[in-house]
Amino acid sequence: MGDALLAVSARVSFTLSRERGQALAEYGLIITIIAVAVVVLSMLTFREALVGAFNSAITCLDGLC
Repeated sequence: MGDALLAVSARVSFTLSRERGQALAEYGLIITIIAVAVVVLSMLTFREALVGAFNSAITCLDGLC
């Protein structure tokens, strides 16, 4: 009887820890999707400023600044 109770307890503990890991992975995926969306929206919003900055850097690298 004691061994059976120990086995059930171990199984429940394993299942709960696996579900916590799964939830953590899901939160990680959600955060990653949000981060990528923020980067894309930022690039679209500041597109002209980014193009200007890169063009300025290219001009300076050519020795014309």
